[in-house]
Amino acid sequence: MSKLKTIARRTFLIGTAAIAGGVAFGTYAYNKPGENPLMDGLGEGEAALTPYVKIDADGITLITPRADVGQGAFSMQATLIAEELDVELDQIKIDPGVPSATYYNTALSAESAPFRATDGGFMAQSTRTVMDAFMKFLGVQVTGGSSSVPDSYEKLRIAGAVARETLKKAAAQESGISINELKTVNGHVELPDGKKISYIDLAAIAATIEPARDITLRDPSKWRLIGKDIMRHDVRAKSTGTLTYGIDMVIDGMLYATAITNPRKGAGMKSYNASEAEQMRGVKQIVALTNGVGVIADNTWRAIKAANAIEFEWEEAAYPAEMDGHWKILSDSFNEDHVDSRMRDEGNIDTGLAEGNLVEAEYRAPYLVHAPLEPLAVTVQITDKRIDVWLSTQVPGFLKSMLKDITELGEDQVHIHNMYGGGSFGHRLEMDVVKHAVEIAKSVKGKPVKFTYSREEDMAQDFTRQIAISRMKGSHKNGKVETLDLGIAMPSVVNSQMGRIGLPAPGPDLQIIAGAWEQPYSIPNYRVTGYRAPEIAPISSWRSVGASTNGFFHDCALDEIIHAAGADPLEERIRLMRHENSRKTLEAVGEMSSWGGKLEPNKARGVAFCLSFGVPTAEVVEISMTDDGIKLDKVFVACEVGKVIDPINFDNQVKGAAIWGLGHAIHNETTFSDGMVEQVNYDTFESMRMYQTPEIIVRGLENGEAVRGAGEPAVPPAAPALANAIFALTGKRLREMPFGKHVDFI
Repeated sequence: MSKLKTIARRTFLIGTAAIAGGVAFGTYAYNKPGENPLMDGLGEGEAALTPYVKIDADGITLITPRADVGQGAFSMQATLIAEELDVELDQIKIDPGVPSATYYNTALSAESAPFRATDGGFMAQSTRTVMDAFMKFLGVQVTGGSSSVPDSYEKLRIAGAVARETLKKAAAQESGISINELKTVNGHVELPDGKKISYIDLAAIAATIEPARDITLRDPSKWRLIGKDIMRHDVRAKSTGTLTYGIDMVIDGMLYATAITNPRKGAGMKSYNASEAEQMRGVKQIVALTNGVGVIADNTWRAIKAANAIEFEWEEAAYPAEMDGHWKILSDSFNEDHVDSRMRDEGNIDTGLAEGNLVEAEYRAPYLVHAPLEPLAVTVQITDKRIDVWLSTQVPGFLKSMLKDITELGEDQVHIHNMYGGGSFGHRLEMDVVKHAVEIAKSVKGKPVKFTYSREEDMAQDFTRQIAISRMKGSHKNGKVETLDLGIAMPSVVNSQMGRIGLPAPGPDLQIIAGAWEQPYSIPNYRVTGYRAPEIAPISSWRSVGASTNGFFHDCALDEIIHAAGADPLEERIRLMRHENSRKTLEAVGEMSSWGGKLEPNKARGVAFCLSFGVPTAEVVEISMTDDGIKLDKVFVACEVGKVIDPINFDNQVKGAAIWGLGHAIHNETTFSDGMVEQVNYDTFESMRMYQTPEIIVRGLENGEAVRGAGEPAVPPAAPALANAIFALTGKRLREMPFGKHVDFI
C-alpha cells in the first residue's frame, strides 16, 4: 500500500526522498513540497484539496496536467484520481491546469538513465532517483516518452485519496460524527444513518482544514474504474464534432494569420516582395519575421492565399541540398572518432565472428515528418500587462519560460491555456509556431490573433524523425546465434531538440542506441555501438524516437542470423531471451498467432520483438501474396505493461501504434531536394488506407511490477515483423524503409 508522508494545504508531496536523491541534491531540498497552483485566486467556498482536485459551487474539477493529443491522457488521469476520490467520470470536469513545476514528470527521466529497463539493481535504481530529483529541480512538465501512465499511476491515486479523506474530515466536523464511521460514495460522504452530504456542500469547510495525512490507497480488489472498460471523457464530443481543439479557438474581434519561412530549415531570408499580397482581399498587414514573412487577414484562408503570393529570395541551407549528402555523412560516421556509446559489449566479438558462419548487412531508415491531422496552430493575445496563449502543447513549462523571455513579462503575466490536440506523435514538443505567432501578435497588440500553419508549411518546417544507418556483423554456429555486432549511426535527437529549448545535453545520447542495446537477449558475443553523426537537418522526437529505427535494425539483424542458422525465428528468440516477462510476451504472441501451425499457400508470418520504454512487446505479422501485391492479413501484438488502466483505450493505443509503424514502413519517407522537403502534403506522404489495414489482435500482459505506458512500444516491432514476414513469403530481405520502394502492396 502506498502512503502519503507529507502534505499541507498549499503544498503537495508524495513519498519521501530516496537516499540517492537526498545525497545528490540535499534531502531537505528534495523533500521540499511544491506549491499548489490551485490556491491562487480561490474564491469563497472553493477548495483546492490538492493540486489535482478543486471543488466549488459548480462542481468537481480534476486537474490533468499531461497533455491529451489523442491518446486519452486526460481521461486516464481523471480515472486515477476518481478511483480514490469516489466519484464517477460523468460527475467531474477536466482541466489541464496551469503550467507549474509541481506537475513535473516523475517518470520521464527513466529513458535517459544508462541502465537497461530490466536492471533493478541498487545502482540503476539510485541513478533513476537522482535523475528524477534533477527533473524536479528543473520543474520539467512534459508529456512524452510513454511516461504519462507511470508518472500518474500512484501520484494521482494519492491525490484522490487525500481529497477523499479531507472531505470526510470536513463531514466529521460538520456532523459531529467520528470520521471512522463515515464512508464515501458517488461524490458524497455518507453518514451512518444513510444521510449523504455532497462534496460540493463540504467544500467551504474542507478549504479551512489541513488535508488528511497518512493515506492508504485502496486494495485493487475494490477498484471501480481502474482495469475496467470505461468511456473516455472526450468520446461523445469527438463523435459529435463538438470538441474544441487548439485550432478551433474563437475569440471576438480575432484576426487570423499565417507565415511562410525559409523552406531550407534554419536558414534566413535575403529579401521578399509582398506587393501583390498586400492588395489581396482581406489582408490587414504583412509582418517581417526572423526568417520569413507573416500575413494577417480577416480569415485563415485569405491569409494563406496571400502568403503564397509573396516572392522570396532565400538563403541556402547549412546541410547538404540533396539526400546523397545526408546519407554520406552517416556512412562516414562509422569510425572510432564518432563513437558516442558502447553500452552493450559482451563476450568476444572478433572470436565469435571468426569461429562462426558470418552474416553481414546494412539497414537504412529515412527522415519522417510527424504530419498530425491538426496542423500546428496557436491563438495569442498580448497587452502591456499580460499574454494569453491558447494551443495544444506537450511542453507548457518550457513554453512559459520562453514566453517570459521573448515578451519580457513576469511569471504571473504569462497565461497558457492547454487544449486538446488533433494528433502530435512528438510534433507538439516544439515551440517555433509560438515564436512566429508572438512576433505577429506584437504588431497588433491588444487584438487576439489565431496563427495557423498551412499543411504545406507545417510539413515543410517540421523537425523530422532522425535519419539512420545500421551495419551488422553476426555469426551462427551449430544452428544457434553466436554473435551480433550492431553499429548504428545517426545525428543526436536530444542535442538537436534540447538545443532549440536552450538546455545542454551532455554525455552520450542514448536515443542513438535505444531499442537496440537494452534488448534482454543472452547472445554469447553481443555488442551495440552508437556512432554520433554530425548534425545534418534539424530533427526531433518522433513516436518511439530512437527505437522507431533501431527496433527495425536490431530485430531484422537478429532474424537474418537466425535464418542463416536454420533455426525457428520464434523458438530461437525465446531460447535467447533471459528476461522472464519478455519471454512471456514472445510465448503469448506465438500462442495468439498459432505460430508453427500450417499456413495456406502464398501466406507467411514474421515475428519481431522490441523492449522500449520499459515495455516488452512482441508482434507477429501475417501476410499473403495476391495478384495486386502483398496484403497484410493479421497482426498479433502482446505487450507487458504491468497494469492496464483502461482495456478499451489500451487496445486502441496498441492498435494505433501498430498501424502507425506499419503504415510508415510501407509508404513513407521525407526527402530533401535543393535543401527543401519534397513531401509537403498527404498526396506525397500517404497513410495506411482502410482497405490495407489488417485485423489486429492485442493482448495486454500484467506480470511486471512496474506500471508502464502503451502509446509507443508497439511501433518499433511493427516494421521488422513485416519485413521478416516478407522475407518468409518472398525470400527477399528488405533492409531499407519504406518497403513500398522495393515490393508492391495492395
